[in-house]
Amino acid sequence: MGEPSFDFWRFLAGIGVFLFGMSQLETALKELAGKSFRKMLQSLTDQSWKGVLVGALITAVLQSSSLVTLMVLAFLGAKVINLRSSLGVILGANLGTTITAWIVATLGFKLSVADFSLPFLGLGSLSVIFLQQRPVLKNIGYFCIGFGLLFLGLDFMKVAIEEVATQIDFKQYQHYGLWMFLGIGIIVTALIQSSSAMMVIILSAVHAGVVTLTQAAAMVVGANIGTTITVAIGAMGGAADKKRLALAHLLFNLVTGLIIYAFIADLINLTLMLFPVQDALIDLVIFSTFIKLLGVFLFLPFLGLLEKWLKRRFSKSEPKGQTLYIKNVSTKVPEVAVSAVEKEVAATFEKTVDFIIGTFQAGKKRQKMPTWRRIVSEVKDPIENYNQLKVIEDELTAYHVSLQEEVLSEREAESLTNLMLSLRSMIFAAKDIKDIQHNLRQMENSEDTLTTEILKKLRNQLKNSLLDLEERVQAGSLTFNNLNAWRYGNELSLKEINTFLHVELRKNKHELFPVSTLANVIRQTSTSLDNLGNAIDFWKFRTQPEKVEAN
Repeated sequence: MGEPSFDFWRFLAGIGVFLFGMSQLETALKELAGKSFRKMLQSLTDQSWKGVLVGALITAVLQSSSLVTLMVLAFLGAKVINLRSSLGVILGANLGTTITAWIVATLGFKLSVADFSLPFLGLGSLSVIFLQQRPVLKNIGYFCIGFGLLFLGLDFMKVAIEEVATQIDFKQYQHYGLWMFLGIGIIVTALIQSSSAMMVIILSAVHAGVVTLTQAAAMVVGANIGTTITVAIGAMGGAADKKRLALAHLLFNLVTGLIIYAFIADLINLTLMLFPVQDALIDLVIFSTFIKLLGVFLFLPFLGLLEKWLKRRFSKSEPKGQTLYIKNVSTKVPEVAVSAVEKEVAATFEKTVDFIIGTFQAGKKRQKMPTWRRIVSEVKDPIENYNQLKVIEDELTAYHVSLQEEVLSEREAESLTNLMLSLRSMIFAAKDIKDIQHNLRQMENSEDTLTTEILKKLRNQLKNSLLDLEERVQAGSLTFNNLNAWRYGNELSLKEINTFLHVELRKNKHELFPVSTLANVIRQTSTSLDNLGNAIDFWKFRTQPEKVEAN
């Protein structure tokens, strides 16, 4: 028997073209329908079983479980979905990847694959070249190119394997047992980083008669395990939630794979008995789908327990920093990232209000303490809260710079700009109060009755005004007209306090406390409230102009 004439370069080109086609499909679908799918993922994952269905559907259409995983991580980091729901979506994503195998098994080996790909490549290329100014048609062109390359790569792999099929006797390797084919599935899938491409290779080998159905089934099990290695490597050094999802993905496929491998012969016989289609390719795809379904039914009832167990893992990998929502949100999913920035702005607003009220009330709380408690109590410097706000500003600014490198829609770019302007206005509001902190402490220690009365009026005005604003914001009842009324009310109240100061000065000469300091405190307080009003305007009404129009 002569030496095998395996065309390695044709086979390698087939893998490369197939993977590149998958990449083109993913890119085109992200542009054509990605946002719709993400919105569906966001709204339909409140229960685990819904997450499974949505994950399977989105992966079946996008043909990329990695893209779905990226979206899941983004929503998880933004606290849009919880860990349990994200686990359900990952389960569904595993199931959705089987659609590639069904397409290849039903069409790829039944038609002239190269001829089938040519119309898609021709029309797609012409669309991309001549329809650059029509984004939808251009992306449809990219979709056609990806689809054509997918089948062209399949043809290269099929021909390369068919040429060597008649010259290689796999029977000489059978004495090693099925574990060798299991290992081949794991290693090759980990190397090419695509379970879909590996499935095509396995189907090509079955079609060419190179391997038996049982050997191919063992490689399918190996491919399911091998695909988790890529995710695990990608999670190294990542955030805690990313590692938790990677571990869950590994557990799903490893446990399911080992159970299937232990009973592989019996399960193949069961598949042949239940689905007597007399087609090895279809039998193999049914077997692959069965593996995925088994994983879903095996883990779905225990996702709650798994979630609790995972949350106790990787606690040291929790993201550092003061921000709450952007830590785990990839900027690769812009609309989710912008939503995370908005949540950070909302949290920063609450921190800013707490800082301003806390700075004015700090001395008052301490004065009410018994003497012995004032002696032994620890003095909390409000400046620490201000420094925390500055750290949040720095983290959000860095995230904003990174997000600007992505392709944003006009609405997303405008919203992001207004949110960052809102953040800056909040920091300005906090700085106005930080700059008079020492004056407030001097006023607290003053024995001048006018100074004490001014401080009391400022405290009451600030506390009542800010708590009212915060309550309206949290309840979602703040309107554009309400905000303008709030700002006008503050302006009048602070003018009254300033008038009170000058009336009292004319009636009685006060020399115990500098009048210029009192005037400066009132002015800085007014500026702070004005900046906070600007922040709300940018955040609530310029970012969401329909709310202004509704008023």
